[in-house]
Amino acid sequence: MTNQNNSARNLAVDILEKIDEGSFSNIQLNQDIKSSSLIDIDKNLLTEIVYGVLQHRLTLDFYLADYIRKPEMTPRWVINLLRTAVFQMEFLDRVPDFAIFNESIEIAKLRGNDGIRKMVTGVLRSYQRNGKPSFDSIKNPVEKLSTQYSVAPWIVDQMLYELGEEKCFSILKSINQPSHLAVRINRWNKTHADIIKDLEYEYTVTTSAIAKDGLRLSRGASISDTRSYIDGDLTVQDESAMLVAETMHLEKGQKVLDACAAPGGKTTQIATMIGETGEVTGWDIYQKRVQLIQDNAQRMHLDNVKTEVQDAIASREDLDESFDRILVDAPCSGIGLMRRKPEIRYLKSKKDSSDLHQLQLKILDNIAKMLKVGGVLTYSTCTILRKENQETIEKFLAIHPEFEQLKVETAKKIKQNRDELSLNIYPDDFESDGFFIANLKKVK
Repeated sequence: MTNQNNSARNLAVDILEKIDEGSFSNIQLNQDIKSSSLIDIDKNLLTEIVYGVLQHRLTLDFYLADYIRKPEMTPRWVINLLRTAVFQMEFLDRVPDFAIFNESIEIAKLRGNDGIRKMVTGVLRSYQRNGKPSFDSIKNPVEKLSTQYSVAPWIVDQMLYELGEEKCFSILKSINQPSHLAVRINRWNKTHADIIKDLEYEYTVTTSAIAKDGLRLSRGASISDTRSYIDGDLTVQDESAMLVAETMHLEKGQKVLDACAAPGGKTTQIATMIGETGEVTGWDIYQKRVQLIQDNAQRMHLDNVKTEVQDAIASREDLDESFDRILVDAPCSGIGLMRRKPEIRYLKSKKDSSDLHQLQLKILDNIAKMLKVGGVLTYSTCTILRKENQETIEKFLAIHPEFEQLKVETAKKIKQNRDELSLNIYPDDFESDGFFIANLKKVK
């Protein structure tokens, strides 16, 4: 039998505990995979279990509710162990129940006492015998959708109100599908064709349907270990995020501010678009995150990137009317990332969204004076909630008559027939992250 200390299933329980304590799923999973001795097939199983449990957590807890007598008295790792077992039983057809059952019991023995082993054995045997309950037992429609698709009720309620039933259902169905691995090519280093040729040795490569410099890669070897990544020929970035710089009306030689820049994906993209005679300044409030921007720029051989530790709501009178273009990729609830970072759907509250709306307005109000007349301020978020998107822009424009809103245009002309000037990308539109982009021109 597999050494349980090093098994994919035991590591999954460890990682889920760390995420419960505040770690980010993608970062924690990557760290633990790198430090493990797992073979590729087990790395894939570990990834499937961790993301699967996070994506279906409310559903799994509903399935288990009748079988755990005192969940509040049960150690957190035991709850996560049971979630991993039931997830595999219900969502991974290729894994036989007896293998799931046996290894879960072994992990319970390894990590706990005999009482916990008996409890886990009893729960899993009862579940195998009696099966899962029906969602039809939930009478409240919002609670039913919340449980069925494993999204916090307030988010479901908000999406139903803002987007209607059909769009809400479509988004809910899409966010529990696997996320795509997307990369953006660095045209400063190599041609589009040469980078694709290099990648095709290890991946199946598909050109992005929405982003000019985007590629989708089949899951395989760690992208950060490839020569293309190490040499700075590409960077990992979601396709929706790539659209932001595309829309900024960037030109060679411009001076640009990326006011909320870390880890630097959009900063480096801007740098490639304004050329060697341009300069982009990337800000973040923390030195450690500013270092991430510097590291990315250095890896990609971009010497027109400048960085500063700077709070975007702090006054900088020395920078009044200094920039041709400004990007505010604002702090937000991240609800558009529910597929890629599934824990977000449980961590954020409606109050968080309202508080972030106020912070966004403070940032825009402070940054606006740093833009030259005739310049463009681009506002973006990775949320799909109106409060942090359209409402933020509407309130900003109401108190800043010197700005007017432009229609957002992308290189591949996506969603051209929309009525709105801003661009909303929903998770179900292109199987990418949810994003919002608005462009504001300073006319006086």
